[in-house]
Amino acid sequence: MNRNFKLAVHISLAALMSLLTIASSQAADRAALATAAASITKDELKTYVDVLADDTLEGRETGSRGGRAAANYLFKAFEKLGAAPAGEGGTYFQSFNAASRNVVAIVEGSDARLKDQAIVIGAHYDHVGYGNARNSYGPTGYIHNGADDNASGVAGLLEVLDAVKTLPTPPRRSILFACWDAEEGGLHGSRHWVSKPTVPISQVVLDINMDMIGRMKNGHLEILGSRTAPGLRRLVSEANGEGPTTILFDWKLKPDSDHWPFYEHRVPFLFFHTGLHGDYHRPSDDAHLINHDGLAAATRIIFQLAMQVADSESVPVFRDAARNESASSPASLEQPNTFQPPRFGLPFRIEPGEPAKFIVTALNPGSPAEKSGIKPGDRLLEFQGQPIDDEAELRLHLLAAHGETTFLVKRPGNETPLFFKVTPSGDPIRVGITWRLDDGEPGTVIVNQVIYGSAAHAAGLKVGDRVYSVGRRPFRTQDEFVSLLTTAASPLEMLVERDGRLHTAVLKLLEESPAAE
Repeated sequence: MNRNFKLAVHISLAALMSLLTIASSQAADRAALATAAASITKDELKTYVDVLADDTLEGRETGSRGGRAAANYLFKAFEKLGAAPAGEGGTYFQSFNAASRNVVAIVEGSDARLKDQAIVIGAHYDHVGYGNARNSYGPTGYIHNGADDNASGVAGLLEVLDAVKTLPTPPRRSILFACWDAEEGGLHGSRHWVSKPTVPISQVVLDINMDMIGRMKNGHLEILGSRTAPGLRRLVSEANGEGPTTILFDWKLKPDSDHWPFYEHRVPFLFFHTGLHGDYHRPSDDAHLINHDGLAAATRIIFQLAMQVADSESVPVFRDAARNESASSPASLEQPNTFQPPRFGLPFRIEPGEPAKFIVTALNPGSPAEKSGIKPGDRLLEFQGQPIDDEAELRLHLLAAHGETTFLVKRPGNETPLFFKVTPSGDPIRVGITWRLDDGEPGTVIVNQVIYGSAAHAAGLKVGDRVYSVGRRPFRTQDEFVSLLTTAASPLEMLVERDGRLHTAVLKLLEESPAAE
């Protein structure tokens, strides 16, 4: 055997073994992440919420007896879960304003090159005590337990920490777990930490804020901050996968929780929230009203998201353009650049029967069909020599047609069918969408028009959908996206995100149509 051939075989086998080793390692990592995520349970979350929202803590007002007791409970929980102290002087505490204390712990990253970078996962643990005219919607003088605001967020934080500690290897980057104090009086705890960080603020790559995540309704989760770095929406959606949670990505930016001091320091953030309710800042915000299944679902998303960022080669980069966006900005992305004019201008209705009858209705004036001599009331018999008996197939052929086409029609009062030649306007349509690119969502197109009757319409695509891959292949630019659309064979798979959930849309294309979009 030739020596060079032997060497080539040896190298090929070595490369194959390397690929198999990598694949095996990736599978093990996915299994470990799935096991860790499954360790987040509603029962454990309930235990944390019940303790923090108990009457014995008297509403956890900052500086109060109940607030101090809550802080002591949290540092003991950090100790029990095996997180290292990350406060002052080797403790879990960071004191400020005389009687207030943040409770801070850290899981150090496993990658020597990346462990100095950190993700901050934060939730405020204070509430409003017995309430007063400034911070309660009443009645005041009664314990405001703050089960949702924010025992729910703290419970989620502790369960994320517990899940991280179940992993066989810590994430590559460090994760700081911060229970903020004095949020209710003006974000004082998070502001203090940012002014005197126990991890350099320049090394914080993402802030994840959990505030009121315990009252999920109809599987609905709200997330703010997804525009503060390119690609955050996609990271959240991938963490959510196929659901069951649907996500509202809210573009508004407000100083209404502990993400704000990080945002002011140009740190990207994601703020998780399940919405306001009638018990907000009232004594009725009690533990028995928590949706523990929803709380667990939100917490698992946060865990998966944190792991994606902690283990990724790249990190989110603050996006200054977010400062100029508002809650109304998404609408502009979903407006079509131009509406697709009718190619034939040939509306029809279908009369049921065997076979069904396709009857032309009012024609568009000046349309190709009207110019050809086809009239309202004509019955469409054939298109391009093929019988017309399926509406969906006919619409696909009309959209994909190119050059001169033929119709055979039966006109009332005429015994003999009539033959018409029609040349459609515009370019052939293979898929049936228009889209817009956006610098806040790289590697994504945002669908802003779905042509009725097209393959995209038949597959269920909607305005506002985000397309992440075509034919299981990602893309970086518009040219790459168009190339994938025009060369992929039928059936064409698209990975689509809608409301933070991923699904695969399968488009059945007409292969005989020219590859044009």
